[in-house]
Amino acid sequence: MTTAPIRTLLFATLLLSPLAAAEDNGPTKFNEATVADLQAQMAAGTLTSVELTNFYITRILVLDQKGPGVNAVIELNPDALTMARDADALRRRGVVLGPFHGIPVLLKDNIDTGDKMQTTAGSFALFGMPALRDSTIAAKLRAGGAVILGKTNLSEWANFRSFFSTSGWSGRGGLAHNPYSIDRNACGSSSGSAAAAAANFAAVSIGSETDGSIVCPANVNGVVGIKPTVGLTSRGGVVPISHTQDTVGPHGRTVADAAAVLNVIVSRTPDPRDPATAGVPLGWQGTGRTRPALPADYTVFVDPNGLGGARIGVTRQGIDSAPPQVVAAFDAAIAAIGAAGATVVDLDGSGFTFAPADGEFLVLTFDFKLDVEKYFATRMGVPMAGKTLADAITFNNANAATEMPYFFQEIFELAEALDTSGPNPGNNPQPIFGGMTYNQALALDHNAGVNGIDAALSKFGLDAVVAPTDSPGWATDLILADHFLFASSGLAGGPGYPIVQVPAANVLGMPMGISFLGTAFSEPTLIKLASGFEAATHARFSPTFTGNVTTANTGGTTLTPRKSKPLDTGKRPHRM
Repeated sequence: MTTAPIRTLLFATLLLSPLAAAEDNGPTKFNEATVADLQAQMAAGTLTSVELTNFYITRILVLDQKGPGVNAVIELNPDALTMARDADALRRRGVVLGPFHGIPVLLKDNIDTGDKMQTTAGSFALFGMPALRDSTIAAKLRAGGAVILGKTNLSEWANFRSFFSTSGWSGRGGLAHNPYSIDRNACGSSSGSAAAAAANFAAVSIGSETDGSIVCPANVNGVVGIKPTVGLTSRGGVVPISHTQDTVGPHGRTVADAAAVLNVIVSRTPDPRDPATAGVPLGWQGTGRTRPALPADYTVFVDPNGLGGARIGVTRQGIDSAPPQVVAAFDAAIAAIGAAGATVVDLDGSGFTFAPADGEFLVLTFDFKLDVEKYFATRMGVPMAGKTLADAITFNNANAATEMPYFFQEIFELAEALDTSGPNPGNNPQPIFGGMTYNQALALDHNAGVNGIDAALSKFGLDAVVAPTDSPGWATDLILADHFLFASSGLAGGPGYPIVQVPAANVLGMPMGISFLGTAFSEPTLIKLASGFEAATHARFSPTFTGNVTTANTGGTTLTPRKSKPLDTGKRPHRM
């Protein structure tokens, strides 16, 4: 079992495109075009969906599969051009199905499409017969006239197999790279989704997040990422980690584009395939707060003056232990928020402490063992059809050369060892977690919402909390695994709250972003604030596909020292 021949086969149906070898560096005509721009051109008759789809196919073949080899796209849809022709035919008859009519979209390879494409979560354990039906997300995109262009590479099993994983690597797809520097990591399980959007391989893309896997890739790849409230979008037909925390959301090059995607994929009425679409996330459960009516249009909240008059609470989430150029980038972003008319409240300096979601890992492993078995029951003609997590572990062991050449499956094995037996498995003590039960873990994560983001918003009268998303992308390291310095996604992960990540800085050629976080269903507020920041800073810059961004910057940079009192942060020199 090898990856390369299968990847070659998956792209073979489109290699004959007349544009496939048009330009060694890839076409650029529609780079950075927004969804609104593209729709306006199609409405005016100066652009067709076929032309746009061919543009993206060519760019993928030249820059993703060849050339610098970003490897963000795991499979192209052999029916993409047919979908584009159908969209053009409808438009000529005066039928436009929505704002994404004729717009090419890429989906993460854990989102079912009932077509000729695979849905594998990056593993050959799910390779074979395609999914029997569309996920709810894919069905909504089709109904809105979107062209499903293909699937994006990802961290295998959404980065939930090993403690020593390398983000962006999957047995089926190989390693997704960062288009800003090919030697650097694309981060998180939705690595290919963000890298593809950044590299202009599609207008927008769809990822998924349990804790950080939309926002971290968005951060290191210089795009906007919206991690919706759990239950705002359906997980029906999505390979799961956890029904408590999983959510599906967009990557786009602007806040407006990401908000436009959200309009299409949101579940405004309950989806029978996902009970969460009728309820509230964990952080609101038991508080008396109920699911609100959802906006008819999220794009109306895009506001270039969105920061004016806002109150924003800042938490630094460990960034002060990062290198000085990273700290300086965040400080500049906070200064820009204030300059744009917002009142900035220093939550850390005020002594506020966010309650931790200390039950998260037990919740995720417990959910995964049960939820992945339910998903396997929906598949046919693949090795895991109708199987269990134990069978997936056995499959990986039997195919270790392909599935586990760099890291193993400690998380799979830990999840399988949990006691999920009996009529009330949530009350079973779990010795691996010191005797904690699943229900006790849920209570801890619920409290992380009540006495975390919700408490901060209430106590300080805030519109949202802002934090550094993650550090800029690190050099990919298959030996020592990922190098995370800090992250803020955990503030929203446990309770199931939303985040909008927006580009904020250029740190020696690599992007870095900030995250706006809020309570459940606060996407309108977060979109307003993030779009205000975007308009004030214009921080996104296009990738260059350089092989090594470090060499070009070895001359260093000029930093302005921070004026602060000396203190022992706990940081020590490396291996003195």
